[in-house]
Amino acid sequence: MKRSLAASAAAIAMAIGAIATALVGVPAAQADTEPAGHPVMASGFGLISRETPAHTGVAQTAYDFTITVDTDQVRGTAMDDGGHHIRIVLPSDYYTNPTKHYPVLYLLNGSSPGSDPATYFNGYSKVDSSSGMIFVMPDGGPRGWYSNWYMQNTPAGAQNWENFHINQVLPFIDANLRTVADKQHRAIAGISMGGFGAVRYAERHPELFSQVASFSGDLDLSRMSMDLREAAVASLVGDALGYTPGVDSDALYGTPYPFSLKPPFSDVLWNDANPGAHAAALRGIGVSFYVGNGGGGAVPPPPTNMPMFFEWWLNGANNHFQDALVAAGVPSHYVNYGDGKDTAWQGCGGAHSPTCWNQDFIDYIPRLQQAFGIV
Repeated sequence: MKRSLAASAAAIAMAIGAIATALVGVPAAQADTEPAGHPVMASGFGLISRETPAHTGVAQTAYDFTITVDTDQVRGTAMDDGGHHIRIVLPSDYYTNPTKHYPVLYLLNGSSPGSDPATYFNGYSKVDSSSGMIFVMPDGGPRGWYSNWYMQNTPAGAQNWENFHINQVLPFIDANLRTVADKQHRAIAGISMGGFGAVRYAERHPELFSQVASFSGDLDLSRMSMDLREAAVASLVGDALGYTPGVDSDALYGTPYPFSLKPPFSDVLWNDANPGAHAAALRGIGVSFYVGNGGGGAVPPPPTNMPMFFEWWLNGANNHFQDALVAAGVPSHYVNYGDGKDTAWQGCGGAHSPTCWNQDFIDYIPRLQQAFGIV
């Protein structure tokens, strides 16, 4: 029955795929005089730091660079001889103001068999050296779901993504770069699966982040949005979709079904992972989230049009999350741009696509700059 759930969700899972990796752009803006290399990133906090070999489309400048780290918390990927990429974009005055410290925005990638933070955010407006903040894009894996998995003995090996990001990457960045290392100057955001991860981390670690944003995020894993739960399951067992190796459908949060003969005997962990279940934890944090409607209509678009099909389902999930925020008394900046008509999202069709997400960044980054006191 578990395999049948994954099979029925295969079309949905494909929407988490290569769509988001299609946007390739120009490396970040740079200062007039560029140093010979980027800052030395010393190993520490359980991370072994090393240089990243040359890759097509991966910028390696003093202001926009990618390093590789090794960790025992998450098994390495095949993208770079077993390690994990972390892409970093520095402000244009980072080297000319050597005593200045900067706020940080962590950006989390979405799910795709080939997700690589070194290229995932290429071409997005405002994600560059002109924004006055440090951007950090750590590897989130193709299907890590920003969680410590319930099962650690699967063919995928160690999958402690929360430990990796919260206990290792964050202090590693603060130790190696001139950050303002406090809650008020640290934000987190992400696309699709990364939007889920950003909200999840902000809820579980409200002492670390003052701002959180989601762009077409999977913000409802409850039984009200079983389609999204099915998509997550498909990314686990869907080796035929390119998510390899295939693992048990219980690997992430235990059984996705209401009842099971194995611990934890129900979908209690899935329900607990649902962002709406912990909306009250976001009190005092600036919450922003964006979603389209896949073109609208009473029924979803055909699965042959995956960018529209998947966003149609995400629209309802984001509405559920908004309802939870309202019930918890948490204010938010919620932009449901529908099909984009007569809005700044005109032309993107309300799809699950980089064209829509680029406009999300155009709207969000200036607001984040204001919250950080940059402008």
